[in-house]
Amino acid sequence: MNRNFISSACKFLSLVFVFAFLNLTSNAQEISKEPAAISAGETLFNANCKACHRVKSKLVGPALQNVYDRAPSIDWIKSFVKNSSGVIASGDDYANKLYNEFNKTQMTAFSSFKDADIMNILAYIKAETEKVAVTQVPNGPVPPTGGGDGGVSKTYLDVILAGMLLILVLLLIILGFLVSALKRFLDQKELSEEEKEVVHSPITLGTVTSSSGFIFIVVFLAGALGFKAVINGLYSIGIQQGYAPKQPIAFSHKIHAGQLEIDCKYCHVGVMKGKSATIPSVNICMNCHNQIKEGQQTGTGEIAKITAAWENKKPIEWVRIHNLPDLAYFNHSQHVNVAGVECQTCHGPIETMDVVRQHSLLTMGWCIDCHRKTDVNTKGNAYYDKLVELHKEKSKTPMKVEDEGGLECAKCHY
Repeated sequence: MNRNFISSACKFLSLVFVFAFLNLTSNAQEISKEPAAISAGETLFNANCKACHRVKSKLVGPALQNVYDRAPSIDWIKSFVKNSSGVIASGDDYANKLYNEFNKTQMTAFSSFKDADIMNILAYIKAETEKVAVTQVPNGPVPPTGGGDGGVSKTYLDVILAGMLLILVLLLIILGFLVSALKRFLDQKELSEEEKEVVHSPITLGTVTSSSGFIFIVVFLAGALGFKAVINGLYSIGIQQGYAPKQPIAFSHKIHAGQLEIDCKYCHVGVMKGKSATIPSVNICMNCHNQIKEGQQTGTGEIAKITAAWENKKPIEWVRIHNLPDLAYFNHSQHVNVAGVECQTCHGPIETMDVVRQHSLLTMGWCIDCHRKTDVNTKGNAYYDKLVELHKEKSKTPMKVEDEGGLECAKCHY
């Protein structure tokens, strides 16, 4: 009797333990609804997934809404994201079904992703899935900030020239009043006929153009305009604003970054971690274009040029557009990753450009102007805590880049 009771009790406790373990496991796999997790997932999704996936529509890969319900399990999703080819090769039915449905395209392996990263991406996907559809308001291009047109010197020259012309006009008016006053004064004097003829001689085009005053004005204006043209020419040396060269492949940012909303960081992989944003390799292009192949049957079209470069193992010889002089140092990661500067701030509304052009001046004055106007992004960065504290003791205005040494010569020239 006691033995049966003890046996039953042990079985019951075992079942309770198993149930509790399964419940804990289930809770550990629960998709978070925390805003921080959703925000982190959105960042990861835009940087790594958005080139091939949308949440509510197909692109290169399947739509991802409710993927956590469609897939065999959360663990399966983690394994597939980290090594899709391995899951397919194992003979998994669901993986092979996806593989065949999407023209045997293998997803890029994200082996560097941690489980927490994938759970954050799922949190973002779930949040987007559950969003109620709202009327979309078309977004205009992001206006560039922190620089203006950069034409400080040209503006000053225009103002100086306009001021000189105004002074010249005023002098002519004053001279006219003086001449009129002198005539009235001389009319009160007894003058000879010859003197009266000189005083009241008519003003004609010939007399005006032959006068020394007119010649002086013409020479002065010609010299001023010539001087302005020379100065403008000197200031424009090395400036390529508006430069839009023809590229070997007619790549459209309007289609890729605008219509398809591919994140800039997906193609320009160095922008978050290095000095250069880097030009995309052929392999990055082929991540999508091994499936998107318009013109491939005839061997014509721009996509065919990408495929030909990939098959021949030759790089695409893109023509560089934005080019700073060697004497100036600029680091993309410092501005994009640390300062949070948007691409459009310097490159303009890139998502609207069929042909990329240099939008900004990229001169030293343009950079300095930005450093004088831009607030330092100190949020969530303990490095700036002491600097912000010291700045608040001296000034009530927000800390600008120039306040932390952003105008020192050695920052860019060393």
